[in-house]
Amino acid sequence: MLDKIGIAKRIAKEVQDGDYVNLGIGIPTLVANYVRDDIEVEFQSENGVLGMGPFPFDGEEDADIINAGKQTITTLPGASFFDSAMSFSMIRGQHVDLTILGAMEVAENGDIANWKIPGKMVKGMGGAMDLVASAENIIVAMMHTNRAGESKLLKRCSLPLTGVGCVKKIVTNLAVIEVTDKGFKLLERAPGVSVEEIEKATEGHLIIEGDIPEMDI
Repeated sequence: MLDKIGIAKRIAKEVQDGDYVNLGIGIPTLVANYVRDDIEVEFQSENGVLGMGPFPFDGEEDADIINAGKQTITTLPGASFFDSAMSFSMIRGQHVDLTILGAMEVAENGDIANWKIPGKMVKGMGGAMDLVASAENIIVAMMHTNRAGESKLLKRCSLPLTGVGCVKKIVTNLAVIEVTDKGFKLLERAPGVSVEEIEKATEGHLIIEGDIPEMDI
C-alpha cells in the first residue's frame, strides 16, 4: 500500500518531457519533487506562476513565493509571475497538457467531485472547474477509500460535480486505474496489495484482464 509520497512518485512517472503541468492542492503538489531529472517540465500554478520547482528546504522558504494552496515553493531559472487573468487564459486556452488533481469521488465514467461537501463551508471551487474542462489529460491522486472504509471510486458521484467524463487515470494508495468507456480498468497494484483487496475497495465496475503487475515506484 502506498502513502501520499508513494502516490506522488508513481504519478511523476506519467509526466512527459516538454509537458506543461498544473498541480492541484494536496497530494499533487508533491509530484514536482519526484519528476525525473533528465526531462524538462513546466509546472503552472493558477495563482500566477510558471516554472515552479520542488518545495524549499527548511530555512530557505520565501513567504512571497507560494502555490495555489498557499504553500511556499521554489522557482526554476526562467520562471515567470503574472496575474490571475493571464493564468486562467493559459488554462482556458488549453495550454496546459496535464492536470493532476485530488478528488473526493470519481465515477466509473470519469466524472469528478473535488470541491464541495454539502453543509460544509468552502471558499469556492478555485480553478478546478476550469482545469478539468480544459486539459487533455487529467490524472487524479487520491485515497481509494474514505476514513469509514467506503469506496471513493463509484458508479456515480454523490457529491456536486466538478467535471463530467474528464478523468483519464487514477492513482490511489492501492492501484493505478484507467478510466475507459466500459468502467475502471485495473492497470497496476500497489506493493503488497492483492487484486481482491482492490476489487473490494472499488464500488464502480472494475475491469481486470490478465495478471496485474505490481507498481514500480
